[in-house]
Amino acid sequence: MQAPSHPFLAMVAGETSGDLLASLVLQGLRTDFPDLYAAGIGGVRMAAHGFDAWWPSERLAVHGYSAELVRRIWGILRIRKQLVQRLTAQKPQLFMGIDAPDFNLGVEERLRVNGIKTVHFVCPSIWAWRPERVEKIRRAADHVLCIFPFEPALLAQHGIAATYVGHPLANVIPLEPDRSAARRKLGLVEEGEVLAVLPGSRASEVGYIAKPFFQAAAMLLRARPSLTILVPAVPALRARIDALAAECGILDRIRVLDGQSHLALEACNCTLIASGTATLEAALFKRPMVISYHMHPISWRLMKRKQLQPWVGLPNILCQDFVVPELLQDAATPQALADAVAQWLDAPVRDPSRLALLEQRFNDLHLELRRDTPKLATDAIQKILAA
Repeated sequence: MQAPSHPFLAMVAGETSGDLLASLVLQGLRTDFPDLYAAGIGGVRMAAHGFDAWWPSERLAVHGYSAELVRRIWGILRIRKQLVQRLTAQKPQLFMGIDAPDFNLGVEERLRVNGIKTVHFVCPSIWAWRPERVEKIRRAADHVLCIFPFEPALLAQHGIAATYVGHPLANVIPLEPDRSAARRKLGLVEEGEVLAVLPGSRASEVGYIAKPFFQAAAMLLRARPSLTILVPAVPALRARIDALAAECGILDRIRVLDGQSHLALEACNCTLIASGTATLEAALFKRPMVISYHMHPISWRLMKRKQLQPWVGLPNILCQDFVVPELLQDAATPQALADAVAQWLDAPVRDPSRLALLEQRFNDLHLELRRDTPKLATDAIQKILAA
């Protein structure tokens, strides 16, 4: 079926964070192009802005290099082939790949060869690992929209046009979060310790990470019986989260939320959190955190070989310092996680200067990332279309 004759933007967002970024771009574009037809692969936030999802974004979500990827690779490759064929036939004015570089750069490269203009939104982290990917970016993208201020200059060194548009989350999240209001919304008492536990938004992440997180939570509850634990869960993973919490003996001691991760982060004193975009959200809420990650051992060894910086968590990468602890792979034992969280929970009494310094660094980061992303992205796209 042919797309409508009015302006056609094709987009692919491969996971929850990409869905948010794409929805903000759509919001900005619809101001100037109210009859825009946008279609491809996306999620619920994009759908709220009239996006036609030919496939849901969760079809592309995969964790690591090994077992899960082997199981799902053929289905993902089939979707990519069908998408390229469909877009090559329908000729959108522009294709935008939002993050998901392993999928999107290949799509962009094929479409660009066929005369379709391409934009990649979110510069692949060539400054953190896999620097060889810069050559693929050069072949694939007419333009890159960057969410971190140092990226355009880095890409320019390789002859790649780019625009810094700020990080959309810096506008979504208030500069001064209101912990008391968030607790009222959740029906929590204003005083008392609250821990937000975020074990990831993908099934594979939950499979590797949730159990040690919940085991750590059990230890913390034994030491701090009045501790409130919030666990935001993607609705599709709620049953799995509940089962793992029950296995660890804490299901009746925690509160599992349907989504509401921002509310949980705003309400908490500290968060135990899987490495990923959620760690930046926690930093923008000015919350102390313990970052952790665990994956298949083969995936871990492959990633470690290509890692360029000593940090994995975005707050540490952006601050160029271990401002919050990272406990990764074999270091992510329940006891180590519980001890690191306890240090943050004790900090208001034992080390208040540590909390104050962290909040100031996260506030400075927030100001640096805060831009009118929908407008800047829209302006860049209009220039690309007019070229």
